[in-house]
Amino acid sequence: MANKDLIENTLKKGEGVFRLNPNFIPRPFGVEGRRLRLHPDDYFAYGLERGSIKERWMASTNIAQNGPLAGPQEGLSFVAVDYSSDEKFSLKDAIEVLGAAVIGKELMDKYGGFPVFSKFYDLKTPLFHHLHLDMEAAARVGKLGKPECYYFPRQFASHTGEINATYFGYDPDTKPEEVKQRLRDYNKGDNRITELSRAWRIELGSGWYSPAGVIHAPGSVMTYELNWNGDVNSVHENVVSGVTYPREFMNGECPPDKKDDIDYIFSLMDWEKNTDPHYKKRFGRPPITIVKNADYEEKWISYANDGYFSAKELSVNPGKSVTLKEPAAYSVIFIQGHGKFGAHLCEAPGMLRFGQQSADEYFVSEDAAKKGITITNASPVEPLVLIKGFGPNNTDAPKSRE
Repeated sequence: MANKDLIENTLKKGEGVFRLNPNFIPRPFGVEGRRLRLHPDDYFAYGLERGSIKERWMASTNIAQNGPLAGPQEGLSFVAVDYSSDEKFSLKDAIEVLGAAVIGKELMDKYGGFPVFSKFYDLKTPLFHHLHLDMEAAARVGKLGKPECYYFPRQFASHTGEINATYFGYDPDTKPEEVKQRLRDYNKGDNRITELSRAWRIELGSGWYSPAGVIHAPGSVMTYELNWNGDVNSVHENVVSGVTYPREFMNGECPPDKKDDIDYIFSLMDWEKNTDPHYKKRFGRPPITIVKNADYEEKWISYANDGYFSAKELSVNPGKSVTLKEPAAYSVIFIQGHGKFGAHLCEAPGMLRFGQQSADEYFVSEDAAKKGITITNASPVEPLVLIKGFGPNNTDAPKSRE
């Protein structure tokens, strides 16, 4: 059982801000990109059967749907109590115990928790062409739908992997029967389904919104991703970079009576969105500058996401300090520099060992966000850069690209 006194005291000591431990996630598919700032000896820390570490989840109250070998708490983020000990408790427990004192009354009343999480996604190889189920389809298998958004930080672009481009949807001239036939042929050999799609080269410092029901094959550039609290896929592509993916990847999120039902699997797509001839104009998310002055620059990097979530990037100039208020609770990840974040020291890591604490990840309670956090850059030469991830209740987020 969660220790309420410990949780309250930790939040008070942090002046309304929790410091979180790094939360690395293995995946059995693909090849790791090794840009997570994790020690090179630690990418197989979960053992060979689990695959290498390819993601880091931030401010997660979400259990990873990661196969039968996954632990019961895999995916959850944990709050670090102090640098001098390994004592910790999950962010999920903290929110369940303190409720509105952490995330505010609106989110607690409507969702019973923080309904989003963010991640770093790090593959050297591209990912298969797949979609995430919408809320209605996910509910049929007892899960939550998963809209998501992407941003490509320059700080992690030491290499761009095999493919510096992402496929989205299908070409507007593609006929539904063409897609269905490739799905019927899933077990006959490489179905080469991205031949029916279209790809855009990835632009560093920019991003996309990917609604549920839209097929996509992410490129191999290190990505900051903000998601709804779901983990549900339907995979259309069976061979990627020489690696084969079994038919279960296509059928995995179908009700028992719908497995191998190609019409049903096809229906999981939003065909109109997938074939929009102006897809980039509709779903591309170039940054929007909010403030740029001698002290700092802040911009929206994710917005107009059907009200699910939003994100900002803040860059504080060398030797400068700024106090900023926000209308809602949010997660924080530092991607460059060092300094202070409220009552906490902060630094983007050079290299972390698996299981080590860090000073780069935080969760800001709604009360602390509204009072304002002072961020100070302690470097005389380098900017201090962080990303803020918000749930659906940041009323300042732009509603459109215009």
